[in-house]
Amino acid sequence: MRKEDLFSATACMNGLLLTILLILGCQQREVRLPARWVEPTTGMTFVRVPAGEFQVGTPTGEAGHEEWERLHPVRISRPFYLGQTEVTRQQWSRILGNDPSALPPCPTCPVETVNYHRIEEFLALFSESTGESFRLPTEAEWEYACRAGTQAPFSTGAQLTTDQANFDGRYPYPGSPLGINRGSTTPAATFPPNAFGLYDMHGNVWEWTSDDMCPYEFIPDRTTIDPAGKCPTELRVIRGGSWIFNGDSARCGLRYTHRPQDDGPSLGFRVVWEGVAAGE
Repeated sequence: MRKEDLFSATACMNGLLLTILLILGCQQREVRLPARWVEPTTGMTFVRVPAGEFQVGTPTGEAGHEEWERLHPVRISRPFYLGQTEVTRQQWSRILGNDPSALPPCPTCPVETVNYHRIEEFLALFSESTGESFRLPTEAEWEYACRAGTQAPFSTGAQLTTDQANFDGRYPYPGSPLGINRGSTTPAATFPPNAFGLYDMHGNVWEWTSDDMCPYEFIPDRTTIDPAGKCPTELRVIRGGSWIFNGDSARCGLRYTHRPQDDGPSLGFRVVWEGVAAGE
């Protein structure tokens, strides 16, 4: 073999080895993506939610089932990072320098009395000031994160108690025991997390999503991938129930709504961090 041919073959082998090493390196880097990430300015913790498939909505036999909760399969195609808790009053203040909440002082309680437009302002400044990218979750992402692998009414199973979430326990979900009415929000992470490590997906404050309040659009017997509700309407989807509402409102599959200009002492939110390609 000529020296030139030997040199060319060696170069090709080296190039192939480099490609293999780069692929392996990417795979290893993917595995090492953190289960949690803490944003340093606010101290906001984000939890990596894995990709997966689930049934959006509720079965007709579920107590409280409504027609617009019709069951259908959805795939969340990529992992995403969701706020471990609802955005707190202290975290809001660190970005916008004020506290819009209507309830008694509680820095670690979720911020409330915020409408969709004010949240857009918060997200824009949060992203600009930190050099990261933040957004509201889609309705499907929210429900998937709330369920954390279960198809029961709650991530806790068929029942929800006021030892597990902050809602008006005088009006429990059917089959659940009577509980207390705390009369206000509670500090973030007061109650145990769900299987994904997320707190207060049930109760405390309603959480705005990025979706318009549209009828579910899907093809029977076909999985919908990463849906995002967009349609001609003045209404936005909120999820999760609140301290003012009953146990039924906190169901994983319940859909509720407000106009984007609405606010009140039970309306809050949590955010998605898009700072990394979560799983790509």
